[in-house]
Amino acid sequence: MSLSTIRLIISGCFVFVAFGGVNAAAERPNVVLIMTDDQGYGDVGIHGNQVLRTPNLDRFAREGTQLTQFYCSPVCAPTRAALMTGRYFYRTGVIHTSRGAARMASDEKTLAEVFQDAGYVTGIFGKWHLGDNYPLRPQDQGFQESLVHKSGGITQPPDQPNDYFDPLLWNNGHPVQAQGYCTDVFFTAAIDFIKQSRDVPFFAYIATNAPHTPLIVEEAAWKRYADQGQDETTAKVYAMVENIDENFARLLETLDALKRRENTIVIFLTDNGPQQKRFNGDLNGRKSMVLEGGIHVPCFVQWPARLKGGSKVNTRHAHIDWLPTLIEATGIQADLPNKIDGVSFWPQLTGKQREIQPRNLFFQVHRGLEPEPYHNAAVVGERYKLVMNVGSFGKARLTDVPEKQRTGIQLFDLSEDPSEQNDLAEQMPDKVQQLTKAYDGWFADVKASRGFSPPAILLGSRATDSTLLCRYQDGHYEGERHLGWKVEVREPLLVQLRLNQEAKPGEKLMVQWLGNVTAYDIEQPKQPVTVLQLAPGTGRLDVWLQSEGKPREFIKDNSTKGDVVVSPVRVADSD
Repeated sequence: MSLSTIRLIISGCFVFVAFGGVNAAAERPNVVLIMTDDQGYGDVGIHGNQVLRTPNLDRFAREGTQLTQFYCSPVCAPTRAALMTGRYFYRTGVIHTSRGAARMASDEKTLAEVFQDAGYVTGIFGKWHLGDNYPLRPQDQGFQESLVHKSGGITQPPDQPNDYFDPLLWNNGHPVQAQGYCTDVFFTAAIDFIKQSRDVPFFAYIATNAPHTPLIVEEAAWKRYADQGQDETTAKVYAMVENIDENFARLLETLDALKRRENTIVIFLTDNGPQQKRFNGDLNGRKSMVLEGGIHVPCFVQWPARLKGGSKVNTRHAHIDWLPTLIEATGIQADLPNKIDGVSFWPQLTGKQREIQPRNLFFQVHRGLEPEPYHNAAVVGERYKLVMNVGSFGKARLTDVPEKQRTGIQLFDLSEDPSEQNDLAEQMPDKVQQLTKAYDGWFADVKASRGFSPPAILLGSRATDSTLLCRYQDGHYEGERHLGWKVEVREPLLVQLRLNQEAKPGEKLMVQWLGNVTAYDIEQPKQPVTVLQLAPGTGRLDVWLQSEGKPREFIKDNSTKGDVVVSPVRVADSD
């Protein structure tokens, strides 16, 4: 893909935070963290894929350190929350990926905030997926420079209409029209950020939305794989990953040219297993499943100044471990107000210590706002793995899963059976009981953190002129019915509400807040608007259209229809 056309238009220029000056922190290592979306364990050549071309990632892995037993959550937002905080995502307010369940509490201290406190400049380029509204955005959570898309992916609500080519993005909270392919744009922005950092240490987080669906990529690129016998879906994924590999090489070349590669920690990992069926090594399962194919992912790292190349770390580590590992590796002092679940594996990276303290890793995620025990969950121990009702991610409750599809409790010996083909649960009841007891303690512990309660969206803050309440991403659902948004109003607030839905003749704009329902006449049917006073409180703000005497109609599609823009009405002082 041509990189010569890539540029960002933001009122004529791309705005960077001013980075300058030399200080004692300049000797600290830089950190570049690259995480791709839905790229599975088998989506790199070095893991046995004979078709996909990833020569740069393969070389990086061979010449660096491969973490052969690295784990993430089985879906997007949970992995990102854990990576940013070093904590199991259930502690942070995140529950799953949409419908009000992918907002991380603002009092969580992120990796970006840790680095910012230590004098680093910080930037994110790509996917955030932990909150689109103040104070949950990346620029509110420690990133001084941010170029991101909203929601869980480009073209997902509220990013509609949009495209992987020339996408509409958000730079430090302001809309920008990018030109070029999305992955190229994100890497180019990150490279520019690195160049701008000059003599201060930087933390660059490049989180691509590729190869997540929709599978949009240049036709010539994917047809090369189709011509080799790959189905169209796989061919498009492979073309998107090949483009990531090319951009990864560009990044490394930039670090070399700037003479900063030697003292830069470069990390590559992915957020979960593949969404679609394709080669995934010998691993069973894929995205959304707690089988190995959904949570065992590629992870490679290089730091030429400190880490010996051509090595492997075969002990088990996970997303929650990178924050404490990077704190130890860089030697920075971190004020961490919350309990950290992760453990530093710096001793294993340096080869000073091969073994780790035995521990269990816990994985669980499913739809709905009320996590329940044993629902698409797993405990990965030192050798044995307990799997509970795998494949039930899409249902809010286990009782919603047809009985014939429930897998129940399974036990696998990962040392002898990494493909999870031989269920030992009946043969080893004591081990099942032991791991189940460990899981019960973990579930109670993470529930105690926030009670599985996502944070409310704050209305009325002067940090933003308006707030977009996205039905798909942030709405509160009961089954398939959308019933508003969890919001917080801290003082009496005069607002304008604008509903993205055309009203039918006779319909009124209905607003519910703190238990009170009011009907408003509609003067502009194509985009109903009203002004009202919101009393202070935290609760569900619900806005819909309804005709008198008729039942409410619920929107069922995943579109921007029904979204609401809340704009404070500023009243100038009389004096």
